[in-house]
Amino acid sequence: MLDDMFDYLETIRESPVWQPIPDAVRASFRQRLPMAPSQLSAVHEEFLEHVLPYSNGNVHPGFMGWVHGGGTAAGMLAEMLAAGLNANLGGRDHSGLEVERQIVRWMRELFGFPAKASGLFVTGTSMANLIAVLVARDAALGLDVRRSGVAANPKRLTAYASLAAHGSLHRALDFCGLGSEALRLVPVDAQYQIDLAALRHMIESDRRAGYTPFLIIGTAGTVDTGAIDDLNGLALIAGEKKIWLHVDGAWGALGILAPEIAPRLAGIEAADSLAFDFHKWGQVPYDAGFVLVRHGELHRKAFASSAAYLERETRGLAAGSHWPCDFGPDLSRGFRALKTWFTLKVYGLEALGRLIARTCQLARYLEQRVTESDELELLAPVSLNVVCFRYVCFRYKSLNADRINARIVIDLQESGIVAPSTTRINGQLAIRAAITNHRTDRSDIDALVDTTLAIGRALTAGIEDPELEAAYRD
Repeated sequence: MLDDMFDYLETIRESPVWQPIPDAVRASFRQRLPMAPSQLSAVHEEFLEHVLPYSNGNVHPGFMGWVHGGGTAAGMLAEMLAAGLNANLGGRDHSGLEVERQIVRWMRELFGFPAKASGLFVTGTSMANLIAVLVARDAALGLDVRRSGVAANPKRLTAYASLAAHGSLHRALDFCGLGSEALRLVPVDAQYQIDLAALRHMIESDRRAGYTPFLIIGTAGTVDTGAIDDLNGLALIAGEKKIWLHVDGAWGALGILAPEIAPRLAGIEAADSLAFDFHKWGQVPYDAGFVLVRHGELHRKAFASSAAYLERETRGLAAGSHWPCDFGPDLSRGFRALKTWFTLKVYGLEALGRLIARTCQLARYLEQRVTESDELELLAPVSLNVVCFRYVCFRYKSLNADRINARIVIDLQESGIVAPSTTRINGQLAIRAAITNHRTDRSDIDALVDTTLAIGRALTAGIEDPELEAAYRD
């Protein structure tokens, strides 16, 4: 099984990035409960035939849809070791927690957080954002809100993030009992960064209306374009207004490892909390999200609870408090820290920084190829490793460019050559290429551009067909 996975990684370019699951393969997953045992080898053969060829493809260098890291062989091996240990990282006194605590210390140092800051592995930035919002809520309303609930408090809390912020933030406000409407979306400038003047105006307007602004959320790597908000500017406003500053750095925060990018993250060290993923630019296998909180004791008080079966001791297996379950919702937690620990130690931060810089260089190369073509159009500035562009139907003004480009993306994905995704920029559908995989090189960028042009030309070449033309008109 291990050899098969090494072969898979070594020959990944020979496979399609992604391919649709055939009906017969889907039908194989409709089997009844397996009451009788099967040979391990037989189940593995089924995996090779029905699972491996039809994964989502982010290991492949041609995968550019969404921001997914490519994983590594070292991370895969570490995941096997963690599964063998089968350790619960919720608490108690064992070596797994020391590994996680070491990474917490490393991340404090990397991002300039104080020694009393806390850190926690979670599934991903969506959960990390939720934890940060909960701690900020409790800081604003007092810890009694855990018992009495938000309805018992007269304060009406409001939070602020840019129009380009991730959708998980709305859900976080919802899950915290504040309602998604408590999140005010602030306009962005031409670089898709949050408009600081508009933010100030919205905060002051809400205060006059009787609201209590409690949270500003900056983004380091917006989901659509990869823009980095002015974190220094946000920190200044948060300090003046005495508002919690959280940074959603899902993938962009790890840009701090690249000397070319780190200066653009100035101000991140002033955040009250920071969320990011090791499984994106950090190339750790899924999943490995992380949250840092400047005020570690406040973080603990927002989640800790007593229970007889979780009694703490100063000696024995129940020693070692505080435990990770005191800082988040999960008591049962996997050993995510081990594959992260292996990745950081085996490859080193300098190599990861070079990789991050290289993906941004590839994005600029894609930008160059787009701007050099009369048939392609850049839809947003290229900030980090994300490029938003589209095929221009300049010869056919009556055509709906959104429909054409949506079809191009589907055809690209089904070609097995490259797999970008889509988004909308100023109301226009964009082909979105997120270059995150360490295996991606210029040949993959060329394949994306050349295949996009070929598909676009083929689609518009047949436009004389009345039925086809009608399908792509406004």
